[in-house]
Amino acid sequence: MDNNFQSPHYQQPGQAPTLGIKPPANVSAIKIVLGVAAGLIGLLVGLFVLLLIGVETGPVALLIGLVAATIPVPFYIVLVLWIDRYEAEPLWMLVTAFLWGALPTVLIALILNTSGTLIVSAATESEAAGQTFGAVISAPIVEEVFKSVILFAFFFWRKDEFDGVIDGIMYASMVGLGFATIENILYYGRAVIGETGLPLVFVVRGMFAPFSHPLFTSMTGIGLGLARQSSNTLVKITTPVLGLLAAIFLHSIWNGSAAIFGGFVFLLTYLLIMVPTFLVMIVIIFFALRREGRLVQEFLLPDLHGGLLTRQEYTQLCSVRGRMGASYHAFSRGGVAHWRACRQLNQLGSELAFHRSRVARGISAEDEREREFAYQKAIRDLLSRLRTD
Repeated sequence: MDNNFQSPHYQQPGQAPTLGIKPPANVSAIKIVLGVAAGLIGLLVGLFVLLLIGVETGPVALLIGLVAATIPVPFYIVLVLWIDRYEAEPLWMLVTAFLWGALPTVLIALILNTSGTLIVSAATESEAAGQTFGAVISAPIVEEVFKSVILFAFFFWRKDEFDGVIDGIMYASMVGLGFATIENILYYGRAVIGETGLPLVFVVRGMFAPFSHPLFTSMTGIGLGLARQSSNTLVKITTPVLGLLAAIFLHSIWNGSAAIFGGFVFLLTYLLIMVPTFLVMIVIIFFALRREGRLVQEFLLPDLHGGLLTRQEYTQLCSVRGRMGASYHAFSRGGVAHWRACRQLNQLGSELAFHRSRVARGISAEDEREREFAYQKAIRDLLSRLRTD
């Protein structure tokens, strides 16, 4: 951590910002039309996917599968959102990631995986060979590549909202949850009409392995996050590729253990590969959060020296525990309104620190000076409320 960092644009108390933090309320007609069109296309894709599943399972099994697959989703989403302790990502980006995984990726996977399975089955005159190809080769490549499309889009075109490993894991987990939700509708529907039975499939997919798809795709997210954090050209090029390959490889091992070897090897794969990988992911998240805490500590230091923040406020903003304690104290003093103001302060403090970090790494917009002033003005207004209420 470089404690010698000093912002060249520190705003003195009398200065007024020339740029607001939030985008203007007026939205162009073109954006509205594009948004409505995207929503309608997404709805049509979703209905088409459900229709394809319903043709295979029947309406009753489809409905049962739909209910079983969607009920636990809010719980999983809350767990994913809890990871982002310093800077909450924009809701529209999280929703877009979830829907990308749930709608176009599922549809493309259904088409390409089914086509590949049929082609290999016909070429080898073996249905088993086609099914194995679809599970072990086609599905991991097709699904992970198309799930990663939205991650690369965010990485290149939303640089101000993709700061590192935590952001990569967040977006990847939402894509994976979206995909897994729709995929589970299919598997649960098949279980209803098949011999396996819904309870067993629900236990395996909904309780023992609910984060398999988020875990796979998080490999790509981690690779992109490492690329964003590094200034080394080789790292920037290789880590996203290696992350995507790791996602495909992990996905292939998971599918192959069940498709080729069956239950016992599948269980061993779960215990010896999936569980350790999940634990490693937790360790990665822990150290990534520590890194974000150090960034906040480093890049909010000018505000402590400049008098915008007191020592206590600065210390609270620099750790997850300090923020949680400040939020609890704010709620006990002033109720929900005070608690919300404290959470807004935490969010803006992180955004200001990460903005300065992007500027320091050369990832900045032309309005960097005005944006920093606007953050400082918003923080000053919140502090005046929290200090006087």
